Amino acid sequence: MSDVLPVPVSSRESGDSAAFIAALPKAELHLHIEGTLEPELMFALAERNGIRLPYSSVEELRSAYRFSNLQDFLDIYYAGAGALVEMQDFYDLTWAYLQRAFTQNVRHVEIFFDPQTHTGRGVEFATVVDGINRALVDAEARLGINSRLILCFLRHLDEADALETLDAAMAYRDRIAGVGLDSSERGNPPGKFREVFRRARAAGFVAVAHAGEEGPAEYVREALDVLEVVRIDHGNNALDDAGLVAELVRRRIPLTVCPLSNVKLRVVDDIRDHPLKRMLNLGLFVTVNSDDPAYFGGYVNENYIAVAEALGLSREDLRQLARNSFEASWLDAEAKSALIAEVDAVMQTER
Repeated sequence: MSDVLPVPVSSRESGDSAAFIAALPKAELHLHIEGTLEPELMFALAERNGIRLPYSSVEELRSAYRFSNLQDFLDIYYAGAGALVEMQDFYDLTWAYLQRAFTQNVRHVEIFFDPQTHTGRGVEFATVVDGINRALVDAEARLGINSRLILCFLRHLDEADALETLDAAMAYRDRIAGVGLDSSERGNPPGKFREVFRRARAAGFVAVAHAGEEGPAEYVREALDVLEVVRIDHGNNALDDAGLVAELVRRRIPLTVCPLSNVKLRVVDDIRDHPLKRMLNLGLFVTVNSDDPAYFGGYVNENYIAVAEALGLSREDLRQLARNSFEASWLDAEAKSALIAEVDAVMQTER
């Protein structure tokens, strides 16, 4: 295992928003572990496994990170995931992310993984889960980062494939806390996966789903009503439906918003146009997350910094976002209260 990276400096050393953000304890609730595969690690794993990537160098790969939509990104994302073969690869991928999260004062993570991306090319389900889980266990012991693991079904595949994946997950209910839905949203409504989510909920998995990123507000409503999710990943387009917004506020449904991802994938044209501040003003239960940070130009602190600077967020706004991240998590009530108290203590210290 690599050496632990240093803890970020306290904001007492600097008065700017970036240092204040670094000092805030945070949870990250929308993070695809395959999307943390930095180019350098991708090439190292490909060489270790004798895999030829469709790019000749790290620089050529980075230059391809110009996406006009979600599908452009997914094409590169799935190609990169092909470098992950052995249990150690999944461990190294996860451990690299957790070390970086530690430096950004992330205290709890709820990590998505896409088993169908790997089993579809012959990698065993156990190889994926055991490699990721071993890193999560090490992170709790060595870094003090708590975690939950969320299995995401790929919505561009059919429900029969998702049901097979759920069957494989049943033996890992002690390690997998929930199920989600990701990949290409357009043309793949949540209702397509009604039965697999019903079975997953019956088996004790908590349900979340990506909705309202490229899909319409109706997909958000469908995820709530048909899949019975407790959290919406993204949710930007919910703002197009005032009645839906009112329902989200009334039910206090968390939205796991990913600002830099939204800009990179052209969900919004400019970070200054991002709806996060409007969401806060409407009373929506929003959190800030990094999505696929290796591809989108920033981990969780960079996302906080981007919206703080572009939208003029106050320290009170930033505190609320950090508090929301723990409140929306699947930690128990005692752990949530303790971490929220730490957030509030930073606010008091930095006044």
